[in-house]
Amino acid sequence: MQSTGTRSSDGPARTAGRFAAVRRTVPVLTAALCALSLTACGVLGAADPDGDAAPAQDGEMTIGLLLPDKDTARFEKFDRPLIEKRVAELTGGRGEVVHANAEGSSARQSEQFGKLIADEADVILVNAVDAEAVASDVRKAADAGIPVIAYDRLAQGPVDAYVSHDNELVGEVQGRALAEALGPGSENRKVVMMHGAPADPNTALFKAGALSELEGEVDIAEQYDTRKWLPEVAKENMRKAIRSIGADGIAGVYSANDGMAGAVIEALKEAGVSELPPVTGQDADLAALRRIVAGEQHMTVYKSFRLEAYGAAEMAVARVRERDIEFDALARERVDSPTRRNIPTMLVPVVAVTEDNIEDTVVQDGVYSVKDICTAKYAQACAAAGLTP
Repeated sequence: MQSTGTRSSDGPARTAGRFAAVRRTVPVLTAALCALSLTACGVLGAADPDGDAAPAQDGEMTIGLLLPDKDTARFEKFDRPLIEKRVAELTGGRGEVVHANAEGSSARQSEQFGKLIADEADVILVNAVDAEAVASDVRKAADAGIPVIAYDRLAQGPVDAYVSHDNELVGEVQGRALAEALGPGSENRKVVMMHGAPADPNTALFKAGALSELEGEVDIAEQYDTRKWLPEVAKENMRKAIRSIGADGIAGVYSANDGMAGAVIEALKEAGVSELPPVTGQDADLAALRRIVAGEQHMTVYKSFRLEAYGAAEMAVARVRERDIEFDALARERVDSPTRRNIPTMLVPVVAVTEDNIEDTVVQDGVYSVKDICTAKYAQACAAAGLTP
């Protein structure tokens, strides 16, 4: 059996073209909207002759949404509101999204899952705290006839579908950016790798992708897993790395996400490092974008929240309405988990964001405005980067 989240042998193969696409910015995301969201192609919520949306309505429905934590800012700030908005559009306001956040506790998420099953939700979107632990809840939902769609993280158990990003490609983008920042001849330069939570199946994919770009290119001096993606855990691990290697001996840091990147940078500053090494990140958090402008963080990975959230909402509604053609058109790829093969999957493109393309990515997509990023503290750095409110 293949490892968690790997592509099935009968699924689409990775090609050089997919790697090249990562280097593009908004045009790629815009073009991908038609491929990933049936709305853009006129299949869901088709417009009437007067141009107004005419949402098809097959009755009321309840969509459960289980999120894993509040430490990752995007889940509550972007994903949840976008899912709620799209469900409302598709159901003429009659579809209800019942939301709960586990705040990092798999036991709490299990309780929340059980309540949705008891309340007879029509479909459940789950972003698992622990992919393995949630499997029993997924099975209970299946026994109750409730479809489950894994959101962002691939839950184990008999899930009906999976919506996420190409997470191995995320790691490749991060690793490649770090290797390029270090430049040629960096085989002996020491790099620290700060991985995510072992219970998150995405962690293994990010790690595999990053290692494919860094092994043999740099000296990977220390690697750490980070319990529950907690920045304070990452900071303590970075302190260990500094004690082991020496603050001046660290040439770069692979950080799997932006929250940990901020903690890594704090630890380096506290150790007296004035010229920070390149540090990677992921999620395009506002704080990370400000650090990038200020020259403290090298890059982040922008994963279109809108494409992922809208795709999940559209798949959930199509599943409840038993519109198999729409559902299959959205879930064009297949991945395997340790407990199920050939899971219908939607994978959303990713983009590396640096100081050079902030305006062409997150600003142009409306995630943040230049004014959001360029507060008074960052005004001078923004001006130097050509970002003006």
